[in-house]
Order: sequence, then structure tokens, then C-alpha cells
Amino acid sequence: SIPGSTTMNSPDSSPPGRGRRWRQIGPATDNLGPMGNMERLDLRAGPIDAYIARPAGVPPWAGVLVLHEAFGLNDDIRRITDRFAGHGYLAVASDLIDGGRIRCLIQAFRDLKAGDGPVADKARESLAWLARHPDVLPGQVGAAGFCMGGSFALLLGSEGTARVISDSYGRVGSETALQLQCPVVASYGSRDVATRSHRRRLAAALEEAGIPHDLKVYPGVGHSFQNRPEGHRLVTWLGRPLMAVGYDEEASEDAWRRILTFFGEYL
Repeated sequence: SIPGSTTMNSPDSSPPGRGRRWRQIGPATDNLGPMGNMERLDLRAGPIDAYIARPAGVPPWAGVLVLHEAFGLNDDIRRITDRFAGHGYLAVASDLIDGGRIRCLIQAFRDLKAGDGPVADKARESLAWLARHPDVLPGQVGAAGFCMGGSFALLLGSEGTARVISDSYGRVGSETALQLQCPVVASYGSRDVATRSHRRRLAAALEEAGIPHDLKVYPGVGHSFQNRPEGHRLVTWLGRPLMAVGYDEEASEDAWRRILTFFGEYL
């Protein structure tokens, strides 16, 4: 167990899936298999479930907070967290919406619009927890978010607590999120109409502020091209007309290459 956390190792008394290692999904590229466990973090806002993946080797390491999309902390997000751990980062993915509860999801979008609130606090405190971890190098923490999580990553990047952030097809929730204070690597799909104005605003803000960044728009792909969530086919189908939702391995692997290179430079 990690200091300040409780390992969830009793499947009989926990919701399905807790207390076990997670099966790996998605492409085998750069895939070392499951590397973590579900644990419970003790935050000021109260306990929160999180998936924690530790890299091989001897600490200390840099840390990465993985911020999930609207589908919550699912197998796909755990796979992504494992991948960061496979590259030498202590990686943590917190459950920001309490297992996918609708009221928590609604609150998350409210927080993004306001730039503050209880779900935003969960993201902030998760990053602070990671920064305080004894196995993490002082000041060496970053955040990587997808869709809704990308929006939260931008918010954290505006607060001076992350050394570097990755935003994959996140919307700019508030003007606060454009006051970025750290390097940003961002990835969008050209067919994702819903984020078109957001990526343009982000690019303009980064250029104006002189923030080191790598923002790439991938031609021919849409929203969520790095994610492969299971069990949400209806939502994915409904999102296709406006956002062209769908995984694209070629674009995803190129985005991963850019993210890891960028984090290797700044984290």
C-alpha cells in the first residue's frame, strides 16, 4: 500500500472490479500489461478511489496524473495509466465522478465552466497527493487528460501546480484555463467539430503567452481517437455526426510518441 492510500483487496465487499489487477485492452504497442491496483486516496475533500501504477525499478520517479474522460475510470484509462508507468512514471488515475454517477458528471462540467468546484478540487488534490508522494521527485509532476480530462488538465496547467500537461481533445472550459503556466502538448482530430473553436483558442493563447507547446490536429480523425472505452457504443454512435467519435491507431500512436517525447523533455 502507498502512504496516504488504502489498497482495495476485498472484491466481496467492494463494487465489481475493485481489488484486482485489470485486464489490458487496446493495441499491444508499448504494452507491458497491467501494472497497478485500485486504491483509496485520503484527500482533504474526502476519500477517492484511484488506480495507481508503479514503474519498474527503484524510486524516486516523476509522477503523472491521468484524468479520465466522461466515461469515468474504466479499463481504457487504466491501460493508459499503465502505459505511463511503463515509461518510468508513477501514474495515478483518480475517479473524479464517483463511479460514473450522473450528478457527479454534471457537476464536473459545471466546474469546468466555472473554473472551480468540488470535482475540480478532486483533480487538484489528486495532483497535490501525487506531488507529496515520497516516491516522486520534488516538483516533478504532470497531468495528462482525455476529453473531459483534457479540460481538467488545462485547468491544472493554469494554476502552476503541474510542470507539464497533455490535453487530448479537451474543451476550454473557462477563460481561467487559458492562463497557462506550463508547457502543453495537445492533440485534436480535424473531424471533431465540437472542439474546433476550443483548439483554436488554445493555440492562440499559447502563442500569445509564449508557452512552449506542441499542438497537432490530425487530419481525417475525430474525437476520442486515443480512447477505446468498452460498453459505450450507443454514446459513441450518437457522437459520430458532430464529433466523429472513434479510435484511430495510427493517430493515437503518433500522439503517444509526441506526449512521451514532450514529457521526457519537460518532466
